[in-house]
Amino acid sequence: MQTSFTISTRGQGLYEFTADVAGWLRGVEASDGVLTLFVRHTSCSLLIQENADPEVQSDLRAFFHRLVPPTTDPTMRYLTHTYEGPDDMPAHIKAAMMPVSLSVPVMDGRMRLGTWQGIYLFEHRTAPHRREVAAHLG
Repeated sequence: MQTSFTISTRGQGLYEFTADVAGWLRGVEASDGVLTLFVRHTSCSLLIQENADPEVQSDLRAFFHRLVPPTTDPTMRYLTHTYEGPDDMPAHIKAAMMPVSLSVPVMDGRMRLGTWQGIYLFEHRTAPHRREVAAHLG
């Protein structure tokens, strides 16, 4: 079974879509398998991360911003791919550092995530985007 999820972002940050995936799985006949999620873009990532404390998401965003600042930062002057703005190449670097696909076991139609785990799209661009995540349960 396959589907896709569209996540509308409002700029850099983590966007949880665990409930959307869980809802789709409830309607799928095959109830056991491995769920594969794949983001179809080169400037965002997928993460399984804590969903109980929002400080985790803000700290992750702050850490990666500090690790890979925009090209307006003097330390990033060597980057040349800036066609779409100062966050362009830094977004690609962040996406290269983090996963763009995830595998999640599914049993009895439910993801086998831990108590505090959620599935997130991590948007690395400052402008809003519509991101597509392909899903396959096999």
